[in-house]
Amino acid sequence: MATSVVYPVHVNAALDPKSSRWLWLVKWVLVIPHYVVLAFLWLGFMLCSVVAFFAILFTGRYPRAIFDYNVGVMRWSWRVTYYAYGALGTDQYPPFTLREVEDYPAHLSVDYPERLSRGLVLVKWWLLAIPHYIIVGVFVGGGAWAANRSDNWQWNVGGSGGLVGILVIIAAIILAFTGAYPRPLYDLILGMNRWALRVAGYAALMTDVYPPFRLDQGGGDPTLAVPPVSGGAPEPVETTP
Repeated sequence: MATSVVYPVHVNAALDPKSSRWLWLVKWVLVIPHYVVLAFLWLGFMLCSVVAFFAILFTGRYPRAIFDYNVGVMRWSWRVTYYAYGALGTDQYPPFTLREVEDYPAHLSVDYPERLSRGLVLVKWWLLAIPHYIIVGVFVGGGAWAANRSDNWQWNVGGSGGLVGILVIIAAIILAFTGAYPRPLYDLILGMNRWALRVAGYAALMTDVYPPFRLDQGGGDPTLAVPPVSGGAPEPVETTP
């Protein structure tokens, strides 16, 4: 019997049914207060990640308080990214909080791991993640950050560079002239953001589950059916969300 599973980093969003045609032109100004706060939050993220690294190395556990803080920083960044030029998916101004906000249209959560590999922590955030860094570098640009610093490149996830930036600008122009966000573009942009955020969680040591090489499009996280396979590891197969 197949087992339903989801990747431990959950990225969900809902497109506003009616978006302003021109608000996107000034969102870069409106999000400045968030960028100021996030600059300090990401500094804390970097320092906390160093502590988490050694905690995992010696104990096999990610300190829960640090985990919740780091997830909160990623969540806050994703909301700002979704509002601004990483998606332009909503006109609802992002809240100033690390906590989950149920009525905001962009959500991010990470399943807390009870145990983590003490050996993988030495290599997964740089060596094992290199193939994903290359792909994410194409999606969001800024190849220099893609080498080994999750704290830096996560700041750029869904930013204005790379393929995501180009597609968001195209979507904004279409929105300005038609009043509607093209759904195929939205689904593709969300898929690339989801890929990048999964890699962010892995590189930030939050999970030992290797990110899938899958472009899961649309606002909702997919459910994977994992059929039993004798004599080897099961291969994930996508089912309809």
